[in-house]
Amino acid sequence: MTASVDTRSSLQVERYLDVAAGEARLATANMANIDTPGYQAQGMDFAREMRAALDGVDAGALSASVKPRPEDGLIARPDGNNVSMDRESLNLAEAQLHFKTGVALLRQQYQMVLDAIHADK
Repeated sequence: MTASVDTRSSLQVERYLDVAAGEARLATANMANIDTPGYQAQGMDFAREMRAALDGVDAGALSASVKPRPEDGLIARPDGNNVSMDRESLNLAEAQLHFKTGVALLRQQYQMVLDAIHADK
C-alpha cells in the first residue's frame, strides 16, 4: 500500500508537469519527422493548455491532455515539410525549463509537508 499526499496545489503542479511533458513530446515528434515529406509541424499554446489543465483540476479530471495544432506561418521545403530543427530545439529547451520548474515546485511542496511532519521534533 502506498501513501499519497494530494492537495489542490500538488494536483496543479502535476498538471503543469503533464503539459510540459506534452510540449516536449510535440517537439521531439516534429524532430523525428524532419525528413518526412509533407509533414506539418505541430505545436501548442502553453498558456492556453495550462489554463485548460488547471480547469481540469477543478473539474476533477484525471490528467491533462495536450491538444496539438498545426503551426502556421512556417516555411515549407519543396517536399512540403515545414519542420525547422532550430525551432524545435528551442521548443524542446523551453519544455525542459517548464518541466524543471514544475519539479522544483513539487519538491518545495513536499519539503513543506516534511517540515510540518518534523515540526514537533
